[in-house]
Amino acid sequence: MSPILLAVIIVSVTGIVLGLILAVASIVMAVPVDEKAEAIQEVLAGANCGACGYSGCAGYAGALSKGDCTDCTLCAPGGADCAAAIAEIMGLAAGEMKPMTAVVKCHGTAEKAPDAMNYVGDMSCKTASQLFGGPKGCNYGCLGLGDCVKACPYGALSIVDGIAKVDPLACKACKVCVKTCPKGIIDIVPLFEQKALNFCMNKDKGNLTSKQCSVGCIGCMKCVKVCEFDAVHVEDNKAVVDYDKCTACGKCVEGCPKKCIELVALGCDK
Repeated sequence: MSPILLAVIIVSVTGIVLGLILAVASIVMAVPVDEKAEAIQEVLAGANCGACGYSGCAGYAGALSKGDCTDCTLCAPGGADCAAAIAEIMGLAAGEMKPMTAVVKCHGTAEKAPDAMNYVGDMSCKTASQLFGGPKGCNYGCLGLGDCVKACPYGALSIVDGIAKVDPLACKACKVCVKTCPKGIIDIVPLFEQKALNFCMNKDKGNLTSKQCSVGCIGCMKCVKVCEFDAVHVEDNKAVVDYDKCTACGKCVEGCPKKCIELVALGCDK
């Protein structure tokens, strides 16, 4: 037998043997496919934002498929249509999904809350906040450098008069901006419902807050005293509104001496 023919036979036999080994290994070591989880993942928004509380869309789909989660309404970017599609796959009731939107709780424009220093450096809220809290006189105010704008996958944020603003109709309440903001001043609130909102997150005492911002909450308790529904409380020197209890009567707005509490119906002004 010629050396060339022998080499061809050896290579061919080796290839067949390795192919059989790989075929057997693929069967033995195969990872079972969760068809229900795949079907759920297909109807999710695909934002992988973590608003559902899981590690992305695959995590939420897996939890639903395994029965670890029975709430079909956790995909905020997907909305009610997504919840209905998940419910159909799971054979569950979709449940009511209240539309929500992000809101930046700060009205401290450059005019109302002047900078305390001239910042020159990386134009990032995260970076600037590491230098004495940032250039803004109010340590709790929006720095307006646009980290949330860059992070938003839906283009729902912009910088207006030096502070971030949310387009409530473009917002999907995915909470990416909430996680991105180093100041923690972005909140998720009801959409299309008139509610009282305190547009200040300053935790300093009233006399210091007044020096920092002309529209800062001073924790004076006037809003608490006039609210008949126990919907307003002062925590960390600032007014906090319980949206579930708020009836939009407007008395806290009228009683606020700093005008930092406003009665708004986000999404209804367009």
